[in-house]
Amino acid sequence: MKQLIYLFTITAVLFASCNTDSQKGKTAETFQPIETNVSARPAGQKHVVGLTSPKMDTVRVGFIGLGMRGPSAVQRFTHIPGAKIVALCDLHPDRVEKSQQILDKAGVPRAAAYSGSEDAWKELCQRDDIDLVYIATDWKRHAQMMIYAMEQGKHVACEVPAAMTMEEIWDVVNTAERTQKHCMQLENCVYDFFELTTLNMAQQGVLGDILYAEGAYIHQLEDFWDSYENDWRMEYNKTHRGDIYATHGMGPACQVLDIHRGDKMNYLVAMDSKPVSIPAYLKEKRGEEAPDFKNGQHTMTMIRTENGKTIHIQHDVASPRPYSRMYQVQGTNGFANKYPNEGYALKADAVEAGTVPNHENLSAHSYVSDEVKKVLMDKYKHPIHIELEETAKKVGGHGGMDFIMDYRLVYCLQNGLPLDMDVYDLAEWCSLAPLTALSLENNSAPVAVPDFTRGHWNDVKGFRHAFVKN
Repeated sequence: MKQLIYLFTITAVLFASCNTDSQKGKTAETFQPIETNVSARPAGQKHVVGLTSPKMDTVRVGFIGLGMRGPSAVQRFTHIPGAKIVALCDLHPDRVEKSQQILDKAGVPRAAAYSGSEDAWKELCQRDDIDLVYIATDWKRHAQMMIYAMEQGKHVACEVPAAMTMEEIWDVVNTAERTQKHCMQLENCVYDFFELTTLNMAQQGVLGDILYAEGAYIHQLEDFWDSYENDWRMEYNKTHRGDIYATHGMGPACQVLDIHRGDKMNYLVAMDSKPVSIPAYLKEKRGEEAPDFKNGQHTMTMIRTENGKTIHIQHDVASPRPYSRMYQVQGTNGFANKYPNEGYALKADAVEAGTVPNHENLSAHSYVSDEVKKVLMDKYKHPIHIELEETAKKVGGHGGMDFIMDYRLVYCLQNGLPLDMDVYDLAEWCSLAPLTALSLENNSAPVAVPDFTRGHWNDVKGFRHAFVKN
């Protein structure tokens, strides 16, 4: 009997071993990431990594879209030295007039006005006295507007997300490369105070080797759904699955991980929970049934990079919970966390003796004290904040980060410097919308993230903001 049991056990182990080997072979052969089409760079076209343009004393700007975000951008630009507002455009004439009144209040000349037509924005782009087109419309129109503006010889800055499909993203990238024009996504969260301080700490080695980062857009939109003209944002959520608004989380995470400045995203996997709250909202508030609502209640995305690092991104505009962009950064020597409470946890040898009080008592098992945190944030305050923090908080825009974003855009154009965010950042961060949808539609299968630089992701070693050298 013992011999029979022994024989059965050996047979089972051998079978399991053979089966495991077989599965390994299947894994290597079958479970490769789903790939999307990446065409070769067209002949005569060159990459725009590190793109610069000739210096300009005055940056002449035309604004398209004066609904929710546009007027505040116009107001901010009246505070930026060297910026001149040349033209204003919106489908609705009354919105253009309200922005003209912003210029009146600021004591600057009124701008040329365009309105009343679906194509009025094209007339703005065709002007020969505009250097930069600033787009703040609904995201369905972003890509076509950016492409047309660049084709008219203009640099472009566009609200988030700047492109929603892989076709749009590649068309924007190719247009930027073909025209050699700047194309920047207006991602304001990379300029927030905790994010920039943490980035500076990471770049100075305080956190050690950065291994992973997290980000999110968690913001219940029940109070805002009716504010979007023609219900465009709700309609998009009804008909699209995936993380369709990823850039607020992606931007700070990608910068701290040097994406396409020494590392690149290789593949992602997405999962979502079934949609419940928004369909219930539609039924309760509008008497509308939505049995085929596409966007999940909560979408989670995991990304792995070429250098073996990871990014975790979440999207949730449905659940009743506090606003959060998560923002966590984990290094071998320390940890940073923004939501719900800002804090740092550091190993004792993460900072030099004498840098902070009670240096020898630092422990990564708990957050540093408020006293130590203040010392750290003062010591590692980013040069951008040293220059702009006071003015930014006065001008405003999400606590000042919007003003810093606009100021940096103008500063770089004026001084012929690479912008803080380029068209490849735009492409990488926006690609989560179509790529997570592809993963979800294939039972959370891995999906390859294209190298939008087409081979130039490692040309620049480390993300850094550009400054004029004294």
